[in-house]
Amino acid sequence: MDIATQTETAPPPPPATTEQKRAARGATRPGDRIFLGLSRGSGILLLVIMAAIAAFLTYRAALALSDNTGNFLTTFEWDANAIPPKFGIAVLAFGTIVSSIIALVIAVPVAVGIALFISHYAPRKLAAPIAYVIDLLAAVPSIVYGLWGALVVAPNLTGLYSWLDTVFGWTGIFEYQGGAPRSLMTVGILLAIMILPIITNVSREVFLQAPKMHEEAALALGATRWEVIRMSVLPFGRSGIISASMLGLGRALGETIAVATVLSPTFLINASLLDPGGGTFAQNIASKFNEASEYGRDALIASGLVLFLITLLVNGAARMIIARRKEYSGANA
Repeated sequence: MDIATQTETAPPPPPATTEQKRAARGATRPGDRIFLGLSRGSGILLLVIMAAIAAFLTYRAALALSDNTGNFLTTFEWDANAIPPKFGIAVLAFGTIVSSIIALVIAVPVAVGIALFISHYAPRKLAAPIAYVIDLLAAVPSIVYGLWGALVVAPNLTGLYSWLDTVFGWTGIFEYQGGAPRSLMTVGILLAIMILPIITNVSREVFLQAPKMHEEAALALGATRWEVIRMSVLPFGRSGIISASMLGLGRALGETIAVATVLSPTFLINASLLDPGGGTFAQNIASKFNEASEYGRDALIASGLVLFLITLLVNGAARMIIARRKEYSGANA
């Protein structure tokens, strides 16, 4: 009998047992099934909570917008308690976005520099205390930052604003006409200090995960310390820096008490970032919520919906950027 005949007459394999079927599905023990159910339920619960928040904001915003006599997106006024009500988010959207961008522009380079110093330059005995102090900054309450900003930072920014007016005043963006420096620039500086520990800590942990073999190979080829960081560490940590920046941006977009303490709110958009006035979504909600009527609260919730959507768009854009550079992520190193 040849080999082909033996193969044709071989008995079929026995059917899979119940345990083998469970093993194929990945849940072989009660503990595995319980953990699978809990993890799946946690993910579903998160989606339900997000959907519930979106539904609540949308419903209350629809009630407010149905009676609004102004253009919600372009009106430079907030008088939801008037008859008829008239309110818009133009000033709030401008102030929120501009102050957050100022905070990122100031905080990201400083945070990345601190993270690189801690992870690749500072001696171990010095790196640990610096990292501990940075961690402490994240634990300071917002109201403390607000009081410090209003009583210490803002009064001492007059000299900086005068210098910016002298050097860059011709642009119109940094024109300073005197007065109390309670402007969007002041808010941006304060927010930069507040988000600094978040960006620093995340970036530091990402830089520490950079493959040591890549750094040693670059050093062996004669690269300097900066060249090692530029060619091996920064490309690896780019996605982490973006993630850290988005976390800091989320904190800056939603900051309330510190901004309300420092800013002099007005419903005007100034050409200069140094002029007093402006407003943000969170600051406006915090300052007007207690005195608002039921309809006024619905109007404030409508502005909160816009902030919610801005946050979702920012995080979605960050995920897209990170996905395009996934080859540098730690999971793929």
